[in-house]
Amino acid sequence: MTRQQPSFLMTSPLVSFASLLGKCYGRATEVWGRVMAKTKIVFTCQNCGAQFPKWEGRCRDCGEWNSLVEEVFQKQKPTFSSSTPHTSAVLLSQTAQQEQVQNRFSTNISELNRVLGGGVVPGSYTLLGGDPGVGKSTLLLQMAEGLGKNKHSVLYVSGEESVQQTALRAKRLNIKTPSIKVASESRLESILHLAETEKPQILIIDSIQTIFSAELPSAPGTVSQVRECANQLMNLAKGKNISIFLVGHVTKEGNLAGPKTLEHMVDTVLSMEGHSHFRLLRALKNRFGATDELGVFQMHSTGLEEVKNPSELFLEERNGERLIGSTVFPAMEGTRPLLCEVQALTSPSPLAMPRRTSIGFDVNRIHLLAAVLDQHLHLGLSKNDIYVNIVGGLKLKEPAADLAVTAALISAVKNKEVSPKACFFGEVGLTGEIRAVSFPENRIKEALKLGFEEFFVPISNKKHLKSLSPDILKQIHWVKQVDQFFTSHQTENLSYQL
Repeated sequence: MTRQQPSFLMTSPLVSFASLLGKCYGRATEVWGRVMAKTKIVFTCQNCGAQFPKWEGRCRDCGEWNSLVEEVFQKQKPTFSSSTPHTSAVLLSQTAQQEQVQNRFSTNISELNRVLGGGVVPGSYTLLGGDPGVGKSTLLLQMAEGLGKNKHSVLYVSGEESVQQTALRAKRLNIKTPSIKVASESRLESILHLAETEKPQILIIDSIQTIFSAELPSAPGTVSQVRECANQLMNLAKGKNISIFLVGHVTKEGNLAGPKTLEHMVDTVLSMEGHSHFRLLRALKNRFGATDELGVFQMHSTGLEEVKNPSELFLEERNGERLIGSTVFPAMEGTRPLLCEVQALTSPSPLAMPRRTSIGFDVNRIHLLAAVLDQHLHLGLSKNDIYVNIVGGLKLKEPAADLAVTAALISAVKNKEVSPKACFFGEVGLTGEIRAVSFPENRIKEALKLGFEEFFVPISNKKHLKSLSPDILKQIHWVKQVDQFFTSHQTENLSYQL
């Protein structure tokens, strides 16, 4: 027999209040759960974009210290519905893609056109990075001047300078083209509205780290802001066929700041490097051209000036006296041959493991070449410190520079001069053989323009140079092994002896 509760307890106000309180608590818990499911706090690495639920001193993905920043992460509902417009597919043969690529916008700057692959492609998305003060904004303003002269409308938006400051810089660069419009804005929504109103053919934004969207609560320059702003601008470039140029900051290691997704979004990634009084422009990524082209500029008070013949610039301080440890190598930067000076220095070392220092050349290849010379020529480089430098700040990646570095090392350790009119190119193998390289004819013709008279070329390239005149062929020394630098009887007309 169950015990029945008194009837007055069933209608007590205390019970009704407790029931109401329970329902309110359940409803509040449900609402809070939904809110927390949409919005939560995450810590994002500003170097690689990795996200973590808690703050850590070091990112576990990229290893960067103190790079995690607190951000609010919001889950957005999918925007797809039955009323969403669909995109139709077309045949590639029916598109005007090839015609559009050919109709590029010329910037009137031949060095920039070379790196871009022939000019600015309509609707392209380009990112320009470089150290502070290297000349990124100057280059883009001069590019805007060249595009304006060709009757193209340009909109320059600066998030770091006012309109008056940009006008002062334009006055110093002697930019007077009336088709260039300037604005000072860092809010993404205002920039998109400005682009819709002005309808420019080229939009320049300086810089992407200063642009922010009001829809995101994070600060400008964070990973979420950079990713969202870059995505919106990419949709603008592809949807409205506007060529957009972004200026990107770099980290202390020299890499582009922001997530790697930023580099994946854009069509072209340009890098500008500064070395003393000249600037080097390279393409790290290019969907519309080659990535191994090089543009050379000189910085003056009136802006950047193109260097028509970079070989003369890199060799202008090379005199013909006491050329010990100095050789000339005709490098290939894309389709352009470029002569550069290779310097080597050796000195006896008291250390058990001598130093191997290299600037502009892979230090691992220094170890390899030193071992080859010790094995085949017995130079004793294992007991010497070795220093190799590529003059002018150039970075040589092709193995064709092996022979020039080898000749410089032999000259330095034997204290013998090198002919000031000699050029060297060839790849050195572990067995001491000199292997063939690409574009030997282009390298020789460029060296001939600057007055060089002797060429040390792999004998394997002899079949590739049959089109040269007999007078030029007489100036070539065919090299098969590294020990030919010591014995002149192994090859015809080998006047170079160390």
